[in-house]
Amino acid sequence: MRLTTKGRYAVTAMIDIALHRAQGPVSVTEVAERQAISSAYLEQLFSKLKRAGLLQSVRGPGGGYEIARAPAGITVASIIAAVGEGVDATRCQGAADCRDGATCLTHDLWSALSQHIDTFLSGITLESLIAGGAPPTLEHRHALHLIEARLV
Repeated sequence: MRLTTKGRYAVTAMIDIALHRAQGPVSVTEVAERQAISSAYLEQLFSKLKRAGLLQSVRGPGGGYEIARAPAGITVASIIAAVGEGVDATRCQGAADCRDGATCLTHDLWSALSQHIDTFLSGITLESLIAGGAPPTLEHRHALHLIEARLV
């Protein structure tokens, strides 16, 4: 598993839009400038987020993008999945054919890690991120440490 800039930028952009939602629709240019992300790259991500029902676009003067659902109903896992990222730490993408069609010795380990990552990210909502949220529990900190170690 590898969380690329696509997933990171999608989460960052969604937080930015949610933080500025009181001012109405947010333009791609505004997010790009505030977050130092290419506008063209954000357009691609916004298209995917829109298709997934996480963003909606508003046309016309003062148009832009808005969060399509309540921030409490949008998880980090759903944002990452919307842009085509995954949380699969196995080399075989979960097919259990890691070693010439057979399951490798560490398949169950990486499969369990994938499940923990998904559970962790599914438990974090956009609302908790924009509110600053409570610090992660010890269990979440341990899971985050595992995620960070695996991403490096």
